[in-house]
Amino acid sequence: MDVRVSSIAERPDRLREMFEMADTWPEFVTNDPVGTAHYGRIAAELPQHALFAEDEHGEILAHAFSVPFALGAEGRGALPARGWDQVLLWAFADLRRGTRPDTVSAIAVTIAPHAQGHGLSAVMLSAMRDNARAHGFRELVAPVRPSAKHLEPHTPMTEYASRVRPDGLPEDPWLRVHARVGGTIDSVAPASMTVGAALEEWRRWTGLPFDATGDVEVPGALVPVRCEAERGYGVYVEPNVWMRHAV
Repeated sequence: MDVRVSSIAERPDRLREMFEMADTWPEFVTNDPVGTAHYGRIAAELPQHALFAEDEHGEILAHAFSVPFALGAEGRGALPARGWDQVLLWAFADLRRGTRPDTVSAIAVTIAPHAQGHGLSAVMLSAMRDNARAHGFRELVAPVRPSAKHLEPHTPMTEYASRVRPDGLPEDPWLRVHARVGGTIDSVAPASMTVGAALEEWRRWTGLPFDATGDVEVPGALVPVRCEAERGYGVYVEPNVWMRHAV
């Protein structure tokens, strides 16, 4: 599929259309409080790191967000166990304080439902790598949400991420896309995203009863959601896989 990739810094007039693009994210994922507070800020405050792809008719088919941050800052150094949430917090703390960034982290690649299956995820990943290089960075990291892990919610992420095919590439399709362009697994982020909410909200998001204490398998979730029926809340702690790309 032929597309043109631009940044919101280059094309600010496409901001509204970009955010109006349909997606397939499970609703509970979009209710992570760290993401709710920071995701929308990327296009507004770091528009050079908000990319979108449009077809020959100008329809936006995908977007990819990343954030620069200072991995080498005091007290950091290693990619964080709190993955996606932590890197967003670091990036906007660094922006507020004027701390010079040294690394770019991918945040999300989103493909319109009708455009999936045409290789756009690889196109947008490559675009993020190229964009990081163009802005003077030497490394892109990514807290990857393996695309088929939801089919095995009880498999430990460390075990899942270590699986490879006979050709040496990861079994998981999205990890494999990263590996094919040179990405290597660094570590597992066991608490990359945390969504805690009242059971009424979990019922609304998932259509499931959430009426008994224990682990609940939720469509689209990489691990079960813990339901505390007597206390009236559920908590989802999502693991991701940190991958590193030299750019």
